[in-house]
This record gives sequence, structure tokens and C-alpha cells, in this order.
Amino acid sequence: MASNRNRRLRKKLRVDEFQELGFDVSWQFAADVTETQIDDIVDQFIVEVIEPRKLGFHGGGHKEWEGIIATQSLGKCTEDDRNAVKAFWDKQAVSQVEVTELYDIWWG
Repeated sequence: MASNRNRRLRKKLRVDEFQELGFDVSWQFAADVTETQIDDIVDQFIVEVIEPRKLGFHGGGHKEWEGIIATQSLGKCTEDDRNAVKAFWDKQAVSQVEVTELYDIWWG
């Protein structure tokens, strides 16, 4: 059945050329980090990693953060995107940084 899906159905089901890959990310700030420092670091993350790569981050937290990263428009995140996110958080004063493998954000 999959071989005879028309373009409209493939788009509606988000499969084949319409598949979207993303990944999860989480980290934890130290207990002594101030709200201002948290805001500055998260803003820096958005400016240096998310926006230039045309990614989107949906998530949040206070001292413990988690969220999903996907592309801003229909598309697939790459291993380079994962590595850039991991590299950014590895340089920060945070702990328990986890970046998952890429997965299908609609069916994964």
C-alpha cells in the first residue's frame, strides 16, 4: 500500500519526502546559577546555534531544561545539528547534558 500513496497523502502522513527528523536535548544548571545567567545562556544558545541553523527549540525549564529540536520549516535535522547543540552545551557550566539520536518527530 505504501508504494501507491499519492503526494497529498504522503504529505498528510508526513512520510517519505515529508518526513521530519528531530532530536531531544536536556541539561541542568547548577543550583547557584542566577536567573539572569540562565536567561543569558539560553539566549546565547538561540542566537549562536538555533537561529543560524534555521532550527526550532520547543521546551523550557528552570534549573532543569528539556525540549525538542526540529527544523523551522519542513525538513530534517542532521548529525551536524546534533553535534552543534552538544558542543554548545558541553562548553557551558551545566551538567547532565543529553542529546538523543535523530528520530521521526511524527512517528518516532
